[in-house]
Amino acid sequence: MSSDIDSSKLLERASELVDLARRAGADEADAVIVRSRSQSVGVRLGKVESTESSESDDFSLRVFVGKRVASVSANPGFDLKTLAERAVAMAKVSPEDPYACLADSNRLANSYDDLELFDPTEVSSDQLREAALAAEEAALAVRGVSNSSGAGASSGMGGLVLVTSHGFSGSYMGSRFGRSVSVIAGEGTKMERDYDYDSRLYFADLDKPEDIGRRAGERAVKRINPRQVDTGSNVTVVFDPRIARGFVGGIAGAINGASVARKTSFLRDKMGQQVLKKGLVITDDPQIVRGASSRPFDGEGVRGEKLVMIEDGVLKHWFLSTSTAREIRLETNGRGVRGGTSVSPSSTNLSLEPGDISPEDLIAQIGAGFYVTELIGHGANLLTGEYSCGASGFWIENGEKAFPVSEVTIASNLKDMFMRITPANDIDRKYGVAAPTLAIEGMTIAGR
Repeated sequence: MSSDIDSSKLLERASELVDLARRAGADEADAVIVRSRSQSVGVRLGKVESTESSESDDFSLRVFVGKRVASVSANPGFDLKTLAERAVAMAKVSPEDPYACLADSNRLANSYDDLELFDPTEVSSDQLREAALAAEEAALAVRGVSNSSGAGASSGMGGLVLVTSHGFSGSYMGSRFGRSVSVIAGEGTKMERDYDYDSRLYFADLDKPEDIGRRAGERAVKRINPRQVDTGSNVTVVFDPRIARGFVGGIAGAINGASVARKTSFLRDKMGQQVLKKGLVITDDPQIVRGASSRPFDGEGVRGEKLVMIEDGVLKHWFLSTSTAREIRLETNGRGVRGGTSVSPSSTNLSLEPGDISPEDLIAQIGAGFYVTELIGHGANLLTGEYSCGASGFWIENGEKAFPVSEVTIASNLKDMFMRITPANDIDRKYGVAAPTLAIEGMTIAGR
């Protein structure tokens, strides 16, 4: 994998593609090459079930003719001149788009830092297989675990090469290593499944496969013999950190500029107003060294800076790319992401900052409530704020997790939930979205 870090040839090809587009009649253009290399091994019950390897360099060209825009994609073997001419011909017959454009030249990242996103460690398929087998073996060794849903290990790299007609040329690469396992505990109709995983930029930072397996097994066993609980309102629900991360990702969706422009977010008229409980802070920082979602520049060549998206509960920023920002009469904040041939805003290293209470003390203060470890379905409606999800986890009695719970639904409205969040202090920043244990008061539980 280390031999793939040199992107000089790809930069040359992207620059050539932009030049060809200008010669074909484009007023402006940018070319993107998304590089990907990956390998993975999957095992189940001590035997290899799958071994996969892939690599690609996907070319995309975006051209502007007046206010008309078109984008095309191709593989590396495609004739660049033909690709450029086709894109310009498409643009000339496309409808006008008053917002589509390149980023302003004064916003481009003429220089950028090395964020240490790439680990050149070579990992063989044998090493991946051994790690997957070790994780599964450790999980199956946990008393009460009866079967395996499989384990896996992977390594890979990905990156972006970007050249624009108004002077930007840059690239970056990032590595990624992962391990996971899923197992079943119990027998017959009382079987329960759970999992654990780890994903890192640097191979040496990965949790040991034996630790991942043990945690997965212990999680599954704790879920054996779940109960239903009575339907009730005004219940305090506690989100385990891995559930809380998804919840914070939902907040990011509600403050995405694209949702605001489309008028599909219930927070679209709330800029400068309190949208979260007073004291809560959400940050987004693409410049963290070795950050899981760091990038020296965005998909348009703009350097994004750390932003306090929500400060003391007050909404301060939307996530913005250039075209989205123009549509709502603002300026990009460097959150543009290339998705195929399009650019849309997204978060980077997103974090709901922790509180000052431990999760144990937070649960103890609640007394009675519901600790959620798994959600079923996508129950948030960002247009109305209505929230409803199937859930399982543990019932809290006398300030402790008392017994496993399944087949219940939790419901509320995001507007109310956002105002009732209490964060613990157990944040883990190794993933692209970071959140501690979260307690949310006043929710409804539908059970028996």
